[in-house]
Amino acid sequence: MTAPIRLLLVDDHPVVRAGLRAVLTTSAGVEVVGEASTADEALGQVRSLPAVDVVLMDLRLGDGADGVEATARIRALPHPPRVLILTTYETDNDILRAVQAGATGYLLKDADPDALVRAIRSAAAGETVLAPMVASRLLDRMQSPATALSPRELEILGRVAQGDSNRDIARASSISEATVKSHLVHIYSKLGVDSRTRAVIAARERGLL
Repeated sequence: MTAPIRLLLVDDHPVVRAGLRAVLTTSAGVEVVGEASTADEALGQVRSLPAVDVVLMDLRLGDGADGVEATARIRALPHPPRVLILTTYETDNDILRAVQAGATGYLLKDADPDALVRAIRSAAAGETVLAPMVASRLLDRMQSPATALSPRELEILGRVAQGDSNRDIARASSISEATVKSHLVHIYSKLGVDSRTRAVIAARERGLL
């Protein structure tokens, strides 16, 4: 008899965790062995629980660190479990950061229970699992790399959207103001705009922020 897939649920909403546990407990071959609401709790659970196979990870957590950071920290452990993102957020920035952090897959919370269980099984087997929309966005980025914003450009644009000045951005990113200005020039060119405000608007229209 095949051993069940040992699953850790990570979401800062207890009701969501309870709903997922209820759905997954009835699924053959999946055993929910723990829950966490923060990045630190998730890391602690992975370290203390025996042989977690898959972590089902939300992007927005309750301790300041998000699911991407938690994913990166978990994947840096010796013999880490697979991490499958399950979230309501679907911006290009979220998707790209999660994949770069080592997530095996990225699903949205509107996935039906059967699709979720299949994704967990695929993730446990080491297969990449992407919601159709997510796969389409990643493909678009690969097909048009000249206009795709880099992770650093997305970071800077996000700070621009928060109202940070070039000096603030330079200090937070440990780069010079001249480098920030250079990045902004590239961002404007890729988005086809000529100002900070228009860049933010264009990025939000494209789902980058």
